[in-house]
This record gives sequence, structure tokens and C-alpha cells, in this order.
Amino acid sequence: MKTAVIYARYSSDSQTEQSIDGQLRVCEEYAKSHDILVLKTYIDRAMTGTNDNRPDFQRMIKESNRKEWDYVIVYKFDRFSRNKYETAMHKKALKDNGVRVVSATEFVPDTPEGIIFESMLEGYAEYYSAELSQKIRRGNNESRRKGNLTGGKIPYGYKNVNKKAVIIPEEAEIVRLIYKMYSLGVYVKDILVELNSKGLLHKGKPFAKNTVYNILANERYSGIYHYNGEVFDNIYPQIVSKEVFEIVHKKILCNKYGKRSEEIIYLLKDKVKCGYCGKSIIGENGTARNGEKKYYYTCCGRKKKTNDCKKATVRKDVLESLVIENVIEQITKSNSLDYIVKGVMQEQERQAKENIVLNLLLKEQKQTTTAINNIMTAIENGGTTNTAMKRMRELETHQSELDKQILIEKSKTAVQLTENQIREFYSRALALEPKLLINYLIKQITLYDDKIEIQFNSPIKESPDKDSRGFSLCSKNVSFAFHVPCRCDLLKYDFDIALYV
Repeated sequence: MKTAVIYARYSSDSQTEQSIDGQLRVCEEYAKSHDILVLKTYIDRAMTGTNDNRPDFQRMIKESNRKEWDYVIVYKFDRFSRNKYETAMHKKALKDNGVRVVSATEFVPDTPEGIIFESMLEGYAEYYSAELSQKIRRGNNESRRKGNLTGGKIPYGYKNVNKKAVIIPEEAEIVRLIYKMYSLGVYVKDILVELNSKGLLHKGKPFAKNTVYNILANERYSGIYHYNGEVFDNIYPQIVSKEVFEIVHKKILCNKYGKRSEEIIYLLKDKVKCGYCGKSIIGENGTARNGEKKYYYTCCGRKKKTNDCKKATVRKDVLESLVIENVIEQITKSNSLDYIVKGVMQEQERQAKENIVLNLLLKEQKQTTTAINNIMTAIENGGTTNTAMKRMRELETHQSELDKQILIEKSKTAVQLTENQIREFYSRALALEPKLLINYLIKQITLYDDKIEIQFNSPIKESPDKDSRGFSLCSKNVSFAFHVPCRCDLLKYDFDIALYV
């Protein structure tokens, strides 16, 4: 018997355990109908899906290393994640451990078309999340323009009174003292000695070094608040003058040590293996004599000297350009793109007809209405109790939430991607987001010194026609290869590119 764990999540404090209970019930029904044994559940409450900073989610990914279960069952794919890059990364980690993510309400067939459709479902989830965030940001910006607080931590020295920042006089005096001493050249360690000698506390505890530095760096004490490119001077009343703040700010910049190194993204990470020894090809960097940073892909076996592999390193920009350009070229061929578009359109139509989520919501709506009617009947027959009235209010609140969710699901069904939109997505959007192309379309890249083999997740349509180089394109486990000279004058690579489908 196959085994699984269930992952459930809701996004905000306004949602309740009832949301989790509903997800678990649907996932358990799915497991039962597919003869899957559920071993464990992982639950994150009031956690956003736009990032992976979720305790139970991280624990689930880590514990998948034990290889004790075969599936992660979620109510919908957006419960797993609403970030397409993190989704691809974590699904890859689970896949390496023999675990597959399945949705209890979104059927995705185990076919190449299914892979494409699943990626589009994840894209929809991220779109709706981004749209909701945009509406929230718009509302918060209006509140800020009116001088209102919009949530978040209130700085020391202020308190929230009816969504307005109000100065706490005794704390404000301590803030002014800290700024005055630092502007006169007093070190933070000596400021701490002074504060402690006077018995001054920060939220009931002695001041710490980081607390003082955070106070000195907070521009809101000068009455200015920067947010998302806008400047607001009507939210926080001024505690220190702008002149004093500028003096302190300049001193902090002068004392600042070091810079955060630039983050380098290796687009082919976890996708490339050495054609000679089978080890992973990893990204690394070095510094030339002139101080310029160089970035490479190198064989892990050779780097760690675990074998006698002699695979040469390849410049990052050279390898990534070769792979991306040639994959885009093949995917955008008319016969290949036609086949992908056709598969996605068929899957979209099937999903629209079934709409499992909408059917479940309608079923739950009917059950809730029946429960409300039953309580109403009991009340009319003289059975009024505090418990009954409390349950009635809970059911009415739940019914209102169901009505909203049903409207959302109906609106999703009403908006269907056209063939031209899907074609546009693959012919242009992927070219603009190479990381997305690598994650969803490429299964594996095998790298040699003189050739590259690229294995696809997506199908290339079988065709008797030949391309301009004289090689036929087919959808069986055979490759078609063509000679691609490298355009880089510094490294005279000459690769043969073989694409497998």
C-alpha cells in the first residue's frame, strides 16, 4: 500500500481551524479513495504561501529524507506554495526523495501535458496571490496618506491609539538621550553603560547593543517614513530633529563594515550531471588576477577528487546561453508548440467541466444550509439554548465564507486561457524568464566536453519533417542532434546539442 502525509495551511488570522478541518477532510477522502495510507499531517496556521518560511513545511521537506512515504497530499496546489520558483525547488527536493506532491481537488494526469498544466495551475496561484497583495497594498497606501498606521511593529517610543502613532513621553526622552550621546561621538558600549547606570529599561529589560543600533537607524524618529518608494511625513510624530538624525546617519555609514555579496543565480542548478562520471555539475566562482569575479560550472567528482574525472569547467554564461537559446528554438518550432498548446487546451477544458473544488464547495454549502434549517426548526419548537445560538452564528459565518469562495471558483472557471494566450506564454514569456523554462521544461542535462544532451519533460510532436540541419524531430526516446558553435571568442567551445524527448 502507498503511504502519504497531508500538508494543510491557511493564510491569515481571519481564517479559522474550520479551514484546516475542511482541507484535512477532503485530503483524507482522497487518500481513502486511492487506497493510500496517511501516516502524518503537517499544518501551518496563519502562514502565507508566497514564501517557504513555514515551520511545518520546512519540517516536512526535511523529514522526507527518511523516505517513509510516497506522497504529499494537499487540498490544492496553492496550499503547497504560491511562489513558482520555490515550488519547483521543493518539488525537486521531494522528488529526489521519491515523494510526489498531489492535489486532492485538482486532478493532473501523469503525462507530459499534465506537467505543463500543473505549472500553469501554480502560475494562476501566484497570480491570484499577487493580485490580492496589490489590492491590500493599494488600501494600505491610502491609509498611510491619511496618516494612519497599517500594522507591523510599533517602534520604541510610540504607541498605537486608534491607528495613530502617539509619542510615549518617557520613552521618547530615552531615544533623544541615545541620539544625543551618539551624535557627540560616544560609543554604543558606553551608551549602554550610561543607560544601565540610570536603571533605564527597554520593554522591562536592560538595553542591548542591537536595540540601540536599531533605534539609531530608524528614520521614523525624525518624522519621516519611507515605504515602497514613497515618503510619508504625517504618520510618526518627530522625536529627534532631522539635523540630529542626519549627523547620526552619517556616523553609522562611516562605521559600517563590509557589504553583502551579490547573489548569483545558477540557472542550471540541480539539472546538470557529468557525462563521464555521472556526478552533479555544480556552480562555483573564482577571482582573476585583475580582481574580476569569474563564474563556472564544474564537475563535483573532479572538484572533490572522489574519482579521476577530467571534465573541464565551463563558463556559466556560455553554458546557460547555449542551453536556453537552443531549448527556446526547439520549443517555439510550430509543430512542437502546436502539440503543447493542444494538450494544455484539452486539460483546461476538462478541468473547467469537472471543477472539483466548486462541486465540493457547493456540496458543503448545501450541508451547511441543511444544518441551519435543522437548528431553526429546533428553535421554533422551543429548543432555544445558548449552545444552539452559538452554533447557528458559526454556521452562518461559515455559509458567508462559502458564498465568497464559490464566487471566486466560478470566476476562475469563467476566465479561460485562449490558444493565443498559451502560445504567447511559451513563445515569449519563457524567453523572458529562463529560470521558469529550466524548471518546468528540462528534466536533465548531461554535459560532456564536446556535447550536451538535454532531456525534456515536455513532448516534441512526432513529425516526418526535417529541420534545417537535416535531422528529423520525433517524440520517441531517440535524440536529434545538431552542431552549434559557441559565440564566445574567449573560450572556443564547439558543442553538439542533443535534445531528448
